[in-house]
Amino acid sequence: MKRLDLIFSERELDAILEALEAAEVPGYTVMKHATGKGPQTICSEDMEFTGLGTNAHVIVFCDIELIEKIRENIRSILNYYGGVAYISEAIEM
Repeated sequence: MKRLDLIFSERELDAILEALEAAEVPGYTVMKHATGKGPQTICSEDMEFTGLGTNAHVIVFCDIELIEKIRENIRSILNYYGGVAYISEAIEM
């Protein structure tokens, strides 16, 4: 099983969720208002309060075959608006 972590601008949450639904993912977890620091960015309390600059973090657990389908659906969104996607191994306890 794989774990897919998507971190992107919260403004694009609906588009990402539509892409996941189109790929027929079995489920996902959404965490809104994720803030942090990247190589060329800063994070401040003002960004959290206004909502500008906040990110969403979506986690999906699925098989590798579904990851390929998800990749096709979200690639254009992440390329255009920015964001990151990481795939890692997941072992159920």
